[in-house]
Amino acid sequence: MALLPSGSREDVELVKIETNDLSLVIKGKPYHVRYEGLMQYRAMDRHDVMDFSVNGEGIQDIHVYDISIKEMVQPTNQRPIFFENGVYQLIVVPKNEAELTFYHEYPLLRNAVSPVLIGSQRILMGNLHFQNEVGYTTFEIRSNDKVMLEVTLEIFPVKLDYKQDYQKLLEEVNDEIYNLAFHFIRKTYHGAKLKLEGNPTKAEFYRLISEHFNQFLQAVTRIEYQPHHKLEKTYEQTRGDQLRKLDSTSRSYLRKKANVFADVAKGISIQGRTVMPTEGLRIKKELTFDTLENRYVKWMMQRLITKLDDLLNSVVSQNRWSREKPDYDLVEKIESMTKQLTSKLRSSFWRTVGKLDRSVMSLVLQMAPGYRDAFQIFLTVSKGLMLQGKLYRMSVKDVATLYEYWTFLKLGQILGKKYKLISQDIVRVNREGLFVNLEANKMAKRIFKHPVTNEEIILAYQKKEDNLPTVSQMPDTMLSIEKKGKDYKYHYIFDAKYRIDYAQNDSYYKNRYKTPGPMEDDINTMHRYRDSIVAANDKLYERKSFGAYVLFPWFDEDSYKKHPFYKSIDKVNIGGLPFLPNATTLVERFVERLIDKSPEEIQKEGILPRGAEKEWQSSLDEMVFVGLVSHQDEFTLFMSEGVYDIPVSQLRNGWQQAKYIALYGNSSLGRNNGVHWYGKIQEVKPYLDVSKEYMRFKVESWRNVPQVIKPVHYGISSYILTTLNTMKEAKELPELFMKSKEEMVIWRMLRRVSDRIKINLDNQDLNHASGVAEYNIKDIKVVMNHAERSVTFSKGEKEEALPVTDLEENPSGVFKKLMKLLQT
Repeated sequence: MALLPSGSREDVELVKIETNDLSLVIKGKPYHVRYEGLMQYRAMDRHDVMDFSVNGEGIQDIHVYDISIKEMVQPTNQRPIFFENGVYQLIVVPKNEAELTFYHEYPLLRNAVSPVLIGSQRILMGNLHFQNEVGYTTFEIRSNDKVMLEVTLEIFPVKLDYKQDYQKLLEEVNDEIYNLAFHFIRKTYHGAKLKLEGNPTKAEFYRLISEHFNQFLQAVTRIEYQPHHKLEKTYEQTRGDQLRKLDSTSRSYLRKKANVFADVAKGISIQGRTVMPTEGLRIKKELTFDTLENRYVKWMMQRLITKLDDLLNSVVSQNRWSREKPDYDLVEKIESMTKQLTSKLRSSFWRTVGKLDRSVMSLVLQMAPGYRDAFQIFLTVSKGLMLQGKLYRMSVKDVATLYEYWTFLKLGQILGKKYKLISQDIVRVNREGLFVNLEANKMAKRIFKHPVTNEEIILAYQKKEDNLPTVSQMPDTMLSIEKKGKDYKYHYIFDAKYRIDYAQNDSYYKNRYKTPGPMEDDINTMHRYRDSIVAANDKLYERKSFGAYVLFPWFDEDSYKKHPFYKSIDKVNIGGLPFLPNATTLVERFVERLIDKSPEEIQKEGILPRGAEKEWQSSLDEMVFVGLVSHQDEFTLFMSEGVYDIPVSQLRNGWQQAKYIALYGNSSLGRNNGVHWYGKIQEVKPYLDVSKEYMRFKVESWRNVPQVIKPVHYGISSYILTTLNTMKEAKELPELFMKSKEEMVIWRMLRRVSDRIKINLDNQDLNHASGVAEYNIKDIKVVMNHAERSVTFSKGEKEEALPVTDLEENPSGVFKKLMKLLQT
C-alpha cells in the first residue's frame, strides 16, 4: 500500500449512502499513522479485509473509500479505513419532511450525534470517537421509532495484527478466566455463540434475553391457548341415595363411620341386618391447569423477572457509583421486559397455577408446542457465550485493559510450563457488577516452585507497595524470586503498556532509536518504580526491585534486539520487551534467565550509589579465624573467659585480617565436635607462658553459629581463615576451605540444588590442602581441574567440560546445564 504524503492526509468522504429518504456521509482520515507504521513492517502483499454492511428501505447507492486507489467504490473486500482512537464525522440529511434520529446502544455515542437546524432543514450531525475499542459497531437512523437505515462498520486495532494477535489475545484471556474479556455495552461488539456450560454474567444474560425475549413471550402465549391440563379427582359429601360407584377412598370413609348406616327394607345385608348409608363421599372429576409443567413455566417467568430486576439494579447502581445518569433507553428496555412478564403472571390463567415444589422431568416440556420453545429459550438465556460465530453481539473490554490482563495471564502460563504450580488465587474475580474483572486494588498471585532447587517463584498482579518514604506504588505485575540461602526475595517489575512508537519517517524517535519500541515516558515510569519501591534495613533504605521492564505490543523480536531499550536491560536492568501472542520468545528466555541466575550474579547487575563499592569493600566478606580446640579444659576456659589462645609460632601471614573467631572442637570434645561457637574479636594481646609466647584473642561474647559445622572426615591442625558469610552458610568443615572464586561459585550453585554436598579436598588436613578436588551431589560429580582451568560435570557416561571463565561470564548458563544433567 502506497503511503499518502503527509501534506495530503486530510479528511475525506469514507462512506456515502443514498436512499429514497436520506443521504448519509461519514468523513474522516482513511488511514491511521500507527496502522501504517505497523503495516510497513508487515508483508505488503497481505492486507486485512474490513466487514461493512448496510440494511434499510429504498437503498439507491452505497460507496466506500478505497485507500489503494484513493477513490469511492462499491464495497467489495475493502481495506480497513476505520481504526481505534479514530474520530469520524457523521452527517445525515433527510430528503423529505421526516424527523430523523440517531440510535446506538452505547449512550455516549448515541448522544454524540444530534439534530442541527441549518436554514429550514434539520440534519443529523456529530462525531463518532472509537477509543481503545475494536470490532463491529452498528448504528441506526430512525424516523418515528421506525428503522430507516442500519449501518455496521468494523473498527481495527492499530497496534496489533487483527487476525493474528488480537483474536488470539481475546481467546487466551477468555480461556484462562471464562468471560473475563466480556463487557456490558461498549461502542463495539464481537460475534458470539452459545457455550454449553459456564456461569454467565449479567452482560451475557442481557444479550441473550434481548435476543430471545419476544420468542419466549410468544411461546408463553401459545401455552395459554393450548395449555397442558389434567382431570383431577375430588370428593364431595352427599346423601346416601346419590352415591354411585365407590373407590377405595369412599369405601374407607364408610368403613370408619358405622353410624351413617340405617336399617331399610331393601339394602345391603350385613350380619343379619339390611342397611343403607345415609351419607358418603361422591367422586367428582374436574379439569385443572395446575400441573407440574405449568408450574415450571410459571417458575421460569418468575426467575426471569428476578434476573431482570437484578440486572436493572446493577445498571442503576453502577451509574450511581460513576455519578452518571443511567441510560434511559436501556432502563426502559429492561423495565418493559419485566412489565410484560409480570402482566402475564397476573392473568387469570397463571394465578390458578400453584408454586413449583419439586423437580420436573416431563416429555411435555421437551416436546409439546409452546412448552418446548419456552423451555429451550430459558435454558439458552441461562448459558454462557463464547466469542466465536455471529449469533449474538457481545461487547468486550477495551484493548488496553485486555492487553494488561493478557500479559499477567500469559506470564503465568510461561512459568507453568517449567515450574510447578503450588497455589493461585487468580480466580479471585469480581462478578458482582455487569461484567467480570480481576479484582481492583486486590492482589492476585500465583506461586510456583522450581522443580530442582525448590526455590519459590511468585507472580503477583497489582501488588500494592505501601509504607514507602514517598508514595505508594502498584505496578501491573511483579515477579518475586527466592534464592536459596537468602532471607529475602528478588523482585522484578513487568508493566504492560499498550503504547508503541513506530519510528516513522524523520521523527525524533526514528533518528535516535532507529526501530519501533516502547515510549520514552514508559521507560521513565520503570525508573520510578525501581527507585521508589524500597525497604528499610537498620534505618537505611535498600531497593527491593532489581529490574523493571515495559511489555509493549510489537511482533518483530529479532529486529528489536538492536534497540537501545533492549540493550539497556543488560546495562541497568531497565528497558522494554515486545510481547504479543505470536511474539513471546524474548520474554520467555528472559524470565527463565532471571530464575536461573545466582544471587551473586544478580548483585553484580545492581546499580550502586556512587562511591558505594569502595565503601562496602571493607565490610564485605569479613574474615573469620577458625581455631582448633583439642582439650576439654581448654574449651571450658575459652568459653568461660571469652578468650582464645594460640602459640605465636603457629600463626601465618594474614591472620591479622580476622574480625571474628570461631572454635573448632576436635573429636575429643564429644558432642562439641565441630564448629559450634563464634564471636567478634574485641582485642588481641600477646603474652608469655613460661618460655612459650601466645597470642590471646578477647571476644565480645560467644554466639551459636546458625547451624553446627560438622567435620565429615576432615580436621584442622591449628587454624584456618574463612569468611563470615561462608561460615554462616556452611554445614560441613570442607565448605570453609574454599580458596578460589571459582570454587565458591560452584559450591553456591550446588547449594541451590541440594543441602547435601560432599566436598573432597586434595588433603585430609585443611591446613595443608591446596584446593578442592571434586564435589559430589546426588549422582553427579563435579571435578575441578586447576591446571587446565576447567570444570567437568559428569553423570554416568555423560560428561561435559566447561572453561572456568564461564563461571564468571555466564554462571546462569552453567547452572542451566547442571539442571539439565540433574533432570536426565
